[in-house]
Amino acid sequence: MPHALIVDDHSQTLSSLAELVEREGFTTARARSLQDARRQLQAQPPDVILLDLHLPDGEGMSLLDELDPSSSPAVVLITGQASVGTAVEALRRGLSDYLTKPLDFGRLRAILGDVAQTRGLKQEIGALRSSLASSGSFGLLVGTSAPMQAIYEQISRVAPTNATVLIAGESGTGKELVARTLHDLSRRRHGPFVALNCGAMSPTLIESELFGHERGSFTGADRRHKGVFEQAMRGTLFLDEVTEMPMDLQVKLLRVLETGVFTRTGGEAPLALDVRFVAATNRTPDEAVGDGKLRGDLYYRLKVFQLTLPPLRDRIDDVELLADRFLRQIAESEGAEKRLSPEAVKLLREYAWPGNVRELKNAVYSAYIMASTDLTPDCFPPEVRHPDVAAPPIDHGLAVHVGMTLADVEKRLIVATLSHFDGSKTKAAEVLGVSLKTLYNRLQEYRKHGPV
Repeated sequence: MPHALIVDDHSQTLSSLAELVEREGFTTARARSLQDARRQLQAQPPDVILLDLHLPDGEGMSLLDELDPSSSPAVVLITGQASVGTAVEALRRGLSDYLTKPLDFGRLRAILGDVAQTRGLKQEIGALRSSLASSGSFGLLVGTSAPMQAIYEQISRVAPTNATVLIAGESGTGKELVARTLHDLSRRRHGPFVALNCGAMSPTLIESELFGHERGSFTGADRRHKGVFEQAMRGTLFLDEVTEMPMDLQVKLLRVLETGVFTRTGGEAPLALDVRFVAATNRTPDEAVGDGKLRGDLYYRLKVFQLTLPPLRDRIDDVELLADRFLRQIAESEGAEKRLSPEAVKLLREYAWPGNVRELKNAVYSAYIMASTDLTPDCFPPEVRHPDVAAPPIDHGLAVHVGMTLADVEKRLIVATLSHFDGSKTKAAEVLGVSLKTLYNRLQEYRKHGPV
């Protein structure tokens, strides 16, 4: 049962608050001074402190300096003398909320509900941390190396909050799994988790996907469409490859983040937004800002809390654990058990994995297909077995001959370049020297005549 410490020097206020808090399922301790509060803190660490601003022996906020950082209780400041300065100071000191007398009991109940739910989440996170050594995983994430332990610690702290999170890391490091873990360990876990890959959307469609649109707002809009802002209501919205979002939409996204409201395309009535934002990029955020791929003001709005995922080469101790996990999953799907040979484990640990965890998963699947029983080094792709042999340039893989039309040559070059960059249309367009819109148009044309 969650525990509350109520600190107020007025007996009537103290009694009425204790009665309300106990009805919400909390045990309570009461204190009428800072000295009393210190004794209660020693007796039992609370989950929430309802703290009067002015007490007989000092200012209530001075108690914050004496709290055990490991317990990190929620602190709600209560005062009958409201001022902008006091509110700003309360927020600066990290208080959970700020209430004025006479109290809004409905709002206080909502705060207590959040505290109770957060307490349950913290207990669940603690259980995950405790089972990490035996399970080798933390939620959806696999790994026990020191770099991943640091990531789990950061997730543990930010997941129960409502803070916006920016996840940075190379392609294939597991950014979406981190986003889903943040959602699963948050107060919004019972709401939807909605993911939008900003780099995979046509520039002409992404605004509608974000904001939605009203019927008749443009040609072809024959019905109202709810965008991801509405689809993710009371849940989490994951914006992957956010640096690939067009600049004009970055401005609109910034406005939504600042105001908490949005309007459907073609609509007039603003809609309140109740969504937690998690964004991700495979670029270094500072460099993306410098290169003009990400607005600086949007970057600072998104990075309320930033997580930077380590590449697999920096957590090589996790390679065997990950490979074994992937192998079990494949065996369950394919219906035949196989295992990694010691020589294969050595091979996997010595490879640099430029494609990170995604490349490892694909390599294990490829080796599984080639293996009869044990996965030996010979079962793995050539680039894993012979990493020192440079891969041939893209054009060496193109079958171009006299008599082909320029359109056919162009198609083969575009498809090969896209494959080389693991499907990243943005990178392929940059290398080919064409706009992203031109690349989308070409691919749409190719798909009319069969799969690309």
